[in-house]
Amino acid sequence: MNKSHPYLPNSVPEIKDKMMDELGIKSIEDLYSDVPEELIFKGTLDIPGPYTEEEVKTIVFNQSQKNSDFKCAPFLGGGVWPHYVPSVVDEVIHRAEFLTSYTPYQPEISQGMLQAAFEYQSLICELVGMEVSCASLYDWSTALGEAARMANRLTQRDVIIVPYLISPQRLAVLKTYAEPAGIRVVQADYDKSSGLMELEDLKEKVNENTAAVYIENPSYLGFIEERVESIAEIAHDANALFIVGVNPISLGILKAPGNYDADIVIGEGQPLGNHMNFGGPLLGIFACRNDPKMIRQIPGRIIGMTQTLDGSKKGFSMVLQTREQHIRREKATSNICSNEALCALAGAVYLSLLGPNGLRELCRVVVNRAHYAMRRVNELTNVRAPLFRSFHFNEFTVGFEGIEVEDVHKSLLKKGIHGGKILKRDFPELGEVALYCVTETHKKKDIDLLISSLKEILEVEE
Repeated sequence: MNKSHPYLPNSVPEIKDKMMDELGIKSIEDLYSDVPEELIFKGTLDIPGPYTEEEVKTIVFNQSQKNSDFKCAPFLGGGVWPHYVPSVVDEVIHRAEFLTSYTPYQPEISQGMLQAAFEYQSLICELVGMEVSCASLYDWSTALGEAARMANRLTQRDVIIVPYLISPQRLAVLKTYAEPAGIRVVQADYDKSSGLMELEDLKEKVNENTAAVYIENPSYLGFIEERVESIAEIAHDANALFIVGVNPISLGILKAPGNYDADIVIGEGQPLGNHMNFGGPLLGIFACRNDPKMIRQIPGRIIGMTQTLDGSKKGFSMVLQTREQHIRREKATSNICSNEALCALAGAVYLSLLGPNGLRELCRVVVNRAHYAMRRVNELTNVRAPLFRSFHFNEFTVGFEGIEVEDVHKSLLKKGIHGGKILKRDFPELGEVALYCVTETHKKKDIDLLISSLKEILEVEE
């Protein structure tokens, strides 16, 4: 028998040939016949080795030593934010019974994880002011895509209106979800001084084809959308749904979306006890009103609590699971093939630890430090923060005059400081602008270091 890979049983030539006969193909390359010819790499990959496991470990370790060490928490936000994760959160989610349970398919043997998911749902509902929550999605972006398709199914309409100043990543994922379903994404204009959604433009664009109006609050650029009741009214007057995306941390001081007539609330749960993890995994929040029609269309799964016939014991079970992997098949509301159960557990532990008072106090710290940073930035020559005259939560835009924002960013990196996200590629009309983030992990000395470093950079350029 020809040599085969010790860890790949189907690499045995005879087995490969039999599998190809069953598939009716002559070679493995036939499996990629739908890939355009110009996209197929014809050469040989320049991969060194082979090496022993010990050698690979040494190579990887040496590469890791090239990573930069930063002097303070990054000022980069835009979807993933630096927040302190209490040690008890990691302690709980790393317990073997949680860490190894993956996701509960068989309720009768997964009571612990099912209860954790139920507690997560309950906490999210209380936080966002809604009655029903699913047991988590992948992230904010996919939650937005699912919300758009849910609105389409409920209303039988095919237009979703979103803000112009939306996260470009979320917009891209939304279009990926929407376009195959025949849903059109329309962007509403914004007020150039405040950044808030332009209501007159929204009124013109909302019509009998509008399935939903979506806002982000706080917005992608950090400011608070102050006219949420008016936007909800415009949407509902046209019998469209009102979808709100949130940073859940902000709800320690901001009104819950359920209290200003949101129909669906989505968001990013990463700030709730989950580390940044180089950008993932994340945690998609998804909640809606207690409407039977909406509940039947919610993506993912819902965990419920019941009791034994004699009432002596509580039990937990998946009461709704409209996924394609279960009995719904092609009628499933979502193609989500997993969920973020462990990240949701971290969120539940985090919210339980802080409680309402703790979350409120955390928000005060975040807002105070962010506004201190904006005030200090405005002390610099030819620098302005924020660009829009609105109240900001933990993120804000910083505009530079007489210098390219990329040069500022690179100079900060040399000083051991990770600056904000450069916006020029996504919003060129804003000019030399970056989006900065401040949380409780940024101490006064960190903000002062940023300001002194910016001052040095700007003085050199002058």
